[in-house]
Amino acid sequence: MKIKKGFAKREIAGSVVVVPVGKASRDFNGMITLNGSASFIWDCFCNDITKEDAVRMLTQEYDVDAETAKRDIDAFIEKLKSNNLIEE
Repeated sequence: MKIKKGFAKREIAGSVVVVPVGKASRDFNGMITLNGSASFIWDCFCNDITKEDAVRMLTQEYDVDAETAKRDIDAFIEKLKSNNLIEE
């Protein structure tokens, strides 16, 4: 899985947001605010990795068990899919 091209993560006034750039701004209006773990997962999916890799990386970065990490990543992936932000 990989984040589609045309989206940039930026820190604005202490908040981490994702905004569309270029052609993507025609299809997606607005921005998405990310918390710390969502920002970490976003960065993971900027590279073409598997969900299992992301779970492993999240458990290494945060004090969280694999089951919780998987559940959180699944929820985040669903949000990405519903906004058409991810390639599978």
